[in-house]
Amino acid sequence: MTTTLVDENVDQATKGEPRQLVVFLLGSEEYAVEIARVQEIIRYTSPRPVSGARPGVEGLINLRGKLIPVVDLRWLLGASGERSDSSKIVVVEIGENTVGMEVDDVSEVMTVDSSICEAAPEGTTAASADVIDAVVKLESRLLVILDIDRLFGRMGD
Repeated sequence: MTTTLVDENVDQATKGEPRQLVVFLLGSEEYAVEIARVQEIIRYTSPRPVSGARPGVEGLINLRGKLIPVVDLRWLLGASGERSDSSKIVVVEIGENTVGMEVDDVSEVMTVDSSICEAAPEGTTAASADVIDAVVKLESRLLVILDIDRLFGRMGD
């Protein structure tokens, strides 16, 4: 399913570039990442735990012969709740690395105009403020776009 939210009444000179996003759920909260960064989406598979793994890393999965770390995105963002039966792993590319993000479900692919994307508001919790790329106000919901480079920026450290 694809949703397009582009305001036809916005002057072309002020209109931003469209952004294609993969929207997913963590509990009742909606998050998104740029579709260009998503390699694929797979059903949740229990990762093999690795001793000494960084906090938030559940373990490794073998995806067509490549070992990929799977990160508990709920833990990283401080979201509440338990793993759902419809959990997925969103496989994203961060530079030369590939990481799997455990999410509750993937809901849609959406195109939004960048002119409706706003910076994270003041007062956003310190733990997540630096990983929020933008917030999109939709009719009855808020969509938080994550900056996966900042989210996983310390993986290579």
